[in-house]
Amino acid sequence: MKTSLQVTEVRGDSDMRRFIELPWRIYDGDPRWIPPLKREIRDLLDPGVHPFWQFAERVLFLALRGTEPIGRVVGIINYNHNRFHNERAAAWGFFECIKEPEVAEALFSRVQRWAGEKGMQVLRGPLNPSTNYEIGMLLEGFDLPPVFMMSYNPPYYLDLMESCGFRKEKDLLAYAVDRNWQPPEWVGNIARKILEENNVRVRHIQMRNLQDEVHIIKDIYHDAWFDNWGFVPMTDAEIDEMGRKLKGIIDPKLVFFILLDEKPVGVGMIVPDINPLLKHFNGRIGVLGWMKYLLYKKEITGLRGMIFGIKKQYQQMGLPLVAFDYLYRGLLENGSLRRYSTLELGWNLEDNDLINKWYDDGGARVVKRFRIFSKLI
Repeated sequence: MKTSLQVTEVRGDSDMRRFIELPWRIYDGDPRWIPPLKREIRDLLDPGVHPFWQFAERVLFLALRGTEPIGRVVGIINYNHNRFHNERAAAWGFFECIKEPEVAEALFSRVQRWAGEKGMQVLRGPLNPSTNYEIGMLLEGFDLPPVFMMSYNPPYYLDLMESCGFRKEKDLLAYAVDRNWQPPEWVGNIARKILEENNVRVRHIQMRNLQDEVHIIKDIYHDAWFDNWGFVPMTDAEIDEMGRKLKGIIDPKLVFFILLDEKPVGVGMIVPDINPLLKHFNGRIGVLGWMKYLLYKKEITGLRGMIFGIKKQYQQMGLPLVAFDYLYRGLLENGSLRRYSTLELGWNLEDNDLINKWYDDGGARVVKRFRIFSKLI
């Protein structure tokens, strides 16, 4: 006889521990899953720690059968998003669930009720916890390993979404190139022409001035993405937190600005894909973290393009081709990054035609597709 299902609100350290540790059960035996650092998840969800919650609120739900956790979800209201987009929207994220529609339905029913009581009209996700962080449900590309800060989930999650009445709102694309990538010859020709005919150059990030540099990144990102679906401006506290988190893994040669007349008008942020290392950490760095890094750092053979943007008024100048040429000739062709075999660029909105065309023309190919779902409350 099956024990009855119940959904409870997470309260206290014991509940939070079960909430955080649930994925180790869901993904048991899945070789592609990358265990997150438990401390990072705890801090991200803690209103007293992470700056996101200075303008947002959340509720955590845990589905139980008896005393056994079998599902989880977070309900989120991002008031900055709602003010920026003039809507009353709630989000959901951090969803994990066994392969039983009734469990997913029970979880989302609680989130929907909570959001409705708060006066929200639409429920969308997965956002973990907003578009400035990890988002989307993997739809295509299950044959490839997930890269750093890109989502991964079992294929059956897509069926759970349909059973709960969610429908597609937006798809996101991940592009990739590999070690054998060679952009078409005309890309380099046009890039050099742009460099010759304009006062354009590329410079690396200056790690000694990292706090100032991440605020330049924020300025370009806000200008480039302002009109895009789902965009929400990052606060100074959020961008400072991002800089703190990424400082330890940034390779200065991989974070660069495109300068026009010595003013930053474009940015590219590429980071080593540390997921193979996270797999060995298995949720906790511990006292052996440095030793594990030395033992397994050779397994870090991929890169993830986290941010690429050109300020709106310069987007017709062909500056993405300058970035492609810089990556190929300045980094890949000369062998300084020969240890990396792949570069995954994402995510891109499926209807961001201008940037997607630059990627297509530059020789990148779509390797993964993610989906954001929504439903009316």
